[in-house]
Amino acid sequence: MTSRRDFLKNTALASAGIAVGSNAFSAASYRRILGANDRVRVGIIGFSDRFRSSLAPSFSEHAKEMNFEFMGVSDLWNRRRDEAEAFMKGKPYASNEFIKARNNEELLARKDVDAVIISTADFQHALHCAEAVKSGRDVYVEKPFAETIEDAKIALKAVESSKQIVQVGSQRRSAPNYWAAYEYIKSGKFGDITTVEMTWNVNQPGRWRRKELVSQIRKEDTDWDRFLMNRPKVAWNPRFYLEFRLFYPYSSGIPGQWMAHQIDTVHWFSGLDAPRNVVANGGIYTWKDGRTNVDTFSAAFEYGPVDDKSKGFQVIYSSRFNNEAGGVKEYYYSNGGMINLDTNKISSEGGLQAKDAKSMGLQANLLPEMSLKAGDKIATDANTGSDPMTSLHMRNWMDCIRSRKESNAPARVGFNHSVANIMATQALHTGKRVNWDTKKKEIVLS
Repeated sequence: MTSRRDFLKNTALASAGIAVGSNAFSAASYRRILGANDRVRVGIIGFSDRFRSSLAPSFSEHAKEMNFEFMGVSDLWNRRRDEAEAFMKGKPYASNEFIKARNNEELLARKDVDAVIISTADFQHALHCAEAVKSGRDVYVEKPFAETIEDAKIALKAVESSKQIVQVGSQRRSAPNYWAAYEYIKSGKFGDITTVEMTWNVNQPGRWRRKELVSQIRKEDTDWDRFLMNRPKVAWNPRFYLEFRLFYPYSSGIPGQWMAHQIDTVHWFSGLDAPRNVVANGGIYTWKDGRTNVDTFSAAFEYGPVDDKSKGFQVIYSSRFNNEAGGVKEYYYSNGGMINLDTNKISSEGGLQAKDAKSMGLQANLLPEMSLKAGDKIATDANTGSDPMTSLHMRNWMDCIRSRKESNAPARVGFNHSVANIMATQALHTGKRVNWDTKKKEIVLS
């Protein structure tokens, strides 16, 4: 008999466009109970560029030791399914009977899937994650976790109502240098965070463009209605399908793709779940190619304790596609100096000097000059092409599937970075200051 709680869960998922048939909800009952020596069979949801370039190579570095393998793929485009099959052929970390599913229902209806890696379009991550955990599978889901608060709530509730291991693709949380920075701040030696400055700059007209593929894809080779999920039903558009990061509401673009990584470290290092408020600005100033997401973006956030408005700090974020000067930077400032996560150095730069302190009857406040102790890194096979942070993050997910311990980046981490991203996106689109109501878990416009 279905309980009222189950009925409400199923209704919420169904309203979001997630399949809630008998297969989806019976999968947990037949999922194999993994022993220490059992092979973990992993399905691929979305055979994306990100999957091929980093997730698969990172997986391959640990698959043999951890006894993991890819068993199949779910992708709406028949070309991607065929490419996945060819990519996996002969790989030691892939099943000899690699299966191709036309959609997630087909994949998750199988009894031989223990976990999935989700690397679909940005707006699909949250609902695909909810779908997978409801079926009893552990999940690695790429960031951004969600592009609307409603989707974020559905996914977080589904995960926290389950016993599944979820790792959100915020790989900084598995990097030794970021752990060293976190521990230094938490020790109190750094002092209160006063300001954070972050940049992510490139000069790439082709970033997130897929011109050749756009000319080749055909609607009849995909499932356009499934792709749209709970977004407005619109006519077939190959650019929305393949270049989704350039078009809202399929992606927020810069906030969801790049800011999501950096704003997550603010939450981690400060212990705060969300900003109090944010203002943002930007535009399409250079690459006028039909995109709707901006090529230049800036935002100013206020963070601080909910119950003490006298305390807080500002986060200043900027990103541009038309000049790469400054590159990718993350600077944390206190009254005594700064942490530079580009150089992995702690320094007294900008700290309170004796001459300035004396006039106010204060003592100098200068941090010691030191390097962040990064610890040992897992060696990366040059032949795989994986990046060390993603490799470490993938390893943590595998370890947690075995141990059933919480991962470094559980679903609530994704929920929190999504709140900041969505607030910044709404501030950009409305021109208003956007506030976060912590009690109601809702966005409020000033």
